[in-house]
Amino acid sequence: MFDMFDSRQVVLASASPRRLQLLEQIGINPLVHPVAVEEIDDPQMSPAVLVRENAMLKAWAAANECGDAVIIAADTVVAIDNRLMGKPADAVEAASMLRQLSGITHSVYTAVCLIDTATGAMTCGQRTSLVTFGEIDNEDINAYIETGEPLDKAGAYGIQGLGGMFVEKIDGDYGTVVGLSLPLLRELAANLRKTNK
Repeated sequence: MFDMFDSRQVVLASASPRRLQLLEQIGINPLVHPVAVEEIDDPQMSPAVLVRENAMLKAWAAANECGDAVIIAADTVVAIDNRLMGKPADAVEAASMLRQLSGITHSVYTAVCLIDTATGAMTCGQRTSLVTFGEIDNEDINAYIETGEPLDKAGAYGIQGLGGMFVEKIDGDYGTVVGLSLPLLRELAANLRKTNK
């Protein structure tokens, strides 16, 4: 079996069931260890830099709390023309976000950061995917919000859930849109092995 982390304990520094499912999909069964960090929320910062900085914050927080392990941390944001769309504060903001996304192409940025707590080695990377929505009318927006799904998702939708019905096209990696790019994870795991040699 392909062993990306040489049988080491892997810690996922996230409470996201979607990230956990992606790891389990490739045979990684991590210890789930969400961390409480004050994420950077700077509208002047580019989305690519922002997700990278937040992924690093989460990774170091977990590394300081866990024993010998490989830490995986990630951060995801949605943006329209570099304007960030985080998790909506309430149903009104979720509706506003979905109206803005209706019928256009937007960007989803995900960064992943790995830390080997045994050596202190760290490697981070970031990927971007373009997502095109079909037109969404107010009736569909309101029905979707009533499900509760948009309220804890960046950009107010989950592509792996009901929100997937709005997505007409993805240009890039599906995992990036969900919140953890598996091709990026494989690349970073290889970097970590090289660093530790």
